Amino acid sequence: MASVGSIARRSEPLATDGVIRRYLTELAQHYHLILSFARRDIRVRYKQTAFGVGWAILQPLSLMLMFTLVFATLARVPSDGIPYPIFAYGALIFWTFFATSISHGTKAMVANAELVRKIYFPRETLLLAVMLSALFDLLIASTIFVGMMLYYQVVITWTILWVLPLLVLQVLFVLGVICVTSALEVHLRDIGHALPLLLQLWMFASPVAYPLSLVPPGLQPVYLLNPMAFLIDSYRRVILHGTPPNPVQLGLAIVVALVLVSVAYLGFKHAERTFADVI
Repeated sequence: MASVGSIARRSEPLATDGVIRRYLTELAQHYHLILSFARRDIRVRYKQTAFGVGWAILQPLSLMLMFTLVFATLARVPSDGIPYPIFAYGALIFWTFFATSISHGTKAMVANAELVRKIYFPRETLLLAVMLSALFDLLIASTIFVGMMLYYQVVITWTILWVLPLLVLQVLFVLGVICVTSALEVHLRDIGHALPLLLQLWMFASPVAYPLSLVPPGLQPVYLLNPMAFLIDSYRRVILHGTPPNPVQLGLAIVVALVLVSVAYLGFKHAERTFADVI
């Protein structure tokens, strides 16, 4: 006969699955809040600006020009046979989505302190709204990327269909990260101050300005523990090189993203009970 302890251990994953399912059901009932918060974020971001949504293009475009000058012209960094401007811009638009989501998502609870204190709603709606508005910026910035692909006569192959699953994987990873950082920011505001430096270091630890092939083969297994390194390299593979992602690395990235987002989401839902009191 199975012991009570063994029965409890076997039922624990089911209980966790049930909790997550309940949270997601409640979240689905508040989908209108996600859209409302996202529209508000987009309006506030571009309100009373001369360029409007053009800022979504200007940021990666200006970085691409700077990278081209410094890394391609001065440092002679290789770009795997791809013209450096499109090599850099294709990585920067996805990196900008990541950095914007992390920056705004980390501060989402603190920035909406009045709402969090006064009324109840699933707090993760604020995080998803931030990511949705960042996806809007990615869509705008991608129009220039399409134009660059036409200018440089990049051949489109079926592998470009991999962009969508890779983007879903990136969204899961980002959501897991901001579930942790936004909860920590409520209690420790140093997180927000340290974030710009951390994101700068993270960018240079990812193959944004240089190709993955520049990393010594012996160091690549450790280097690719950074999920953004795999994602940036994979975007380049499927869009510019016409090759699918590395299947082993893809499988590992999926496992990491799913574990991270599951654990981080449960931790966030546990922490949100104190947000209204602490914030």
